[in-house]
Amino acid sequence: MKKTFFLFLYVCGLISSVEGIPLHNLPERFMKAVGSIEYDSLGGKEAVCEVQRLDAHTLHVALRFDLDRETPQDDWSVCLEPAIAAKFTWANHLTPEEGNVIDRHCFRTPAIIWQDEKTTLILIPDVDLIPEDPDLHWYMDLDVPHNRVSLGISRTEVEGHVLFRKVSGAIHAPGTMRFGFYLKVYDDETTLRNPFRPVLSFFWKRWGHRAFEEIPFNADRFTRYCEYAYGWAFDRWGDSVWQEFEIAGRRVGAPVFIVNVTQSPGYPGIVNEREFRSIWNQAWFSSLRSASGLYRYARRCNDDALLEKARMTKELALSFPRRDGFFYGLVGTPMERIEAGGRSVNRSKGWNDLFWGNSNRNPFTCDAEEAPFHILDMSWTALQMLTWYADLERDERLLDYAVEYAEALMKIQTDAGFFPAWIDTQTLQPYEILTVSPETSLSAWFLLRLADLTGEGRYERSALRAVQAVIGQIVPEGRWEDFETYWSCCRLGTDKWVGKKIERNGMYKQCNLSMFWTAGALLAAYERTHERHYLEWGQRTLDELLMTQASWQPPYIYVDAVGGFGVMNADAEWNDARQSLFAPLILDYARCMRSSEYRERGLAALNASFQMMYCPENPRAKIQWEKAWPFFGPCDYGFTMENYGHGGVTGPQGEGMGEFTIYDWGNGAAAEAFQSLYDRYGKKLFDKEKR
Repeated sequence: MKKTFFLFLYVCGLISSVEGIPLHNLPERFMKAVGSIEYDSLGGKEAVCEVQRLDAHTLHVALRFDLDRETPQDDWSVCLEPAIAAKFTWANHLTPEEGNVIDRHCFRTPAIIWQDEKTTLILIPDVDLIPEDPDLHWYMDLDVPHNRVSLGISRTEVEGHVLFRKVSGAIHAPGTMRFGFYLKVYDDETTLRNPFRPVLSFFWKRWGHRAFEEIPFNADRFTRYCEYAYGWAFDRWGDSVWQEFEIAGRRVGAPVFIVNVTQSPGYPGIVNEREFRSIWNQAWFSSLRSASGLYRYARRCNDDALLEKARMTKELALSFPRRDGFFYGLVGTPMERIEAGGRSVNRSKGWNDLFWGNSNRNPFTCDAEEAPFHILDMSWTALQMLTWYADLERDERLLDYAVEYAEALMKIQTDAGFFPAWIDTQTLQPYEILTVSPETSLSAWFLLRLADLTGEGRYERSALRAVQAVIGQIVPEGRWEDFETYWSCCRLGTDKWVGKKIERNGMYKQCNLSMFWTAGALLAAYERTHERHYLEWGQRTLDELLMTQASWQPPYIYVDAVGGFGVMNADAEWNDARQSLFAPLILDYARCMRSSEYRERGLAALNASFQMMYCPENPRAKIQWEKAWPFFGPCDYGFTMENYGHGGVTGPQGEGMGEFTIYDWGNGAAAEAFQSLYDRYGKKLFDKEKR
């Protein structure tokens, strides 16, 4: 049975005032935004309810149950019915069907946002009250057709990759059960344009800043992380990681795409390679980006051997074959199954039979040799070439390669301003999927950078057409659909959701990489043109991205997580390696907008980029690594899984730890972020007393 409170609480006589303010005298904006709020009894007991008015926009609602015995109850919840129509809604995870919930596992910056044309209603769980309890999980739910927003407690289970569903069997222990949430209402234009800002500010002031202050920041600490990364890749695991061979008489090399724990020098069993041996220049796994970080480090340390390795990776990138300006995204080797140690294992046939291909994360084929050209991957690689050219070496081959690609790219821009996602490797004709998508933003970012370096106005004009298209059709609706949203490990909705909102949530399936490219392009457009609206749209996009960042440290996450990022609203990662991409951009916005919150969030993201590294400087993660892989030791210092809790489950005994490292999406990528930030901002950025 539910008891109605808030609008009807006063009438029911359960309370008579809120901190001495009669309930009917609460600000009118709350009365207009909320129709009713109801809560369940628990084991037949009623709650003690307290409501506090924190400011003109914020109420805190607290419920307390005093239980004198074990209380079985499959589900307990609070249900809010908005009094405003749902023009825009947002939640941090999808619940496409009745019974699905936003499990606490996804509570990085948890909130539900509900807007009409004039009013913004925001519900935020009081994360201070969430216990570690492995069985009773807090959850949220967003049900637009039934005009309902819920928060509750239940047992849950993972469904697919990765949703969550309520299940039976919850038992509340004797004692006091506390539950609470914050209710925020705004009726101003600023919040209508960017409903994420008040949530982020609230979380960072209340939880994030305090956690940030406890992080032991200094440049020397980050340098040690880089030493672990490079020592791991080129020495301790070097036989497995570093790949070196010849292409057309040129010596080239790079760290391999992926290695797993069976390749550890301390592993007691047989090596079994996880995927085909390869090297990628792609929007995730960019060997050229990682090599630029190695170059910066080697230059600073006067390490000629590492500098030569960085240059070999540059030579490899320049060796990728082109077709009328477009080029491949990876080089790989054939694989075979062999018998070793009484089992069948996966092994490479070696680089003598290499092939060129493209990312197999696409809608068409899992075969990298058959995969189409991906415009996004080429634009990212070309942008990395421009960074190398501008910051490291004036190698004209890099600029020429990027210019040739730009000329080809602009020819396939649509009349609406978008760039297609994929084109056929033979005909160079676009495929009719994601023809309207935020992947366009990365191409715009690249063209704006090329305009800066060449002074050619036509690159700018093409880029700004693209940016305007994304502002018009992507950003306001949160249509963050890209290759990863549907064609990576989470294929949920591939057959029915592409280009459509999920009706129950009023949202698209979203990936935050799209937000990153768009925020980057919008900042570049602002810096190029000084037109304020680009910065305003950029901040809204950045803030939506930051809603996927951990703004607090949950008791059920057993590694340091503040500042780390998730991935999308249908997956479960914490501390995902993309945060090393995001950190420099967040800090660029901090500089541009003179925001201390952004500066702290950017540095927290950089710190989180190293938190999945196995090393003594990360004691919480080190414990979890050794529980998951007891043979780990000093030879493995630097091993860095790309994320934590990917499957939606964590635990104190190593649950949630992975079994592989992607150098270009892990330790090498994190090292690049620090090295580039050091070169851009200097040592003082990382020393608290000097910031």
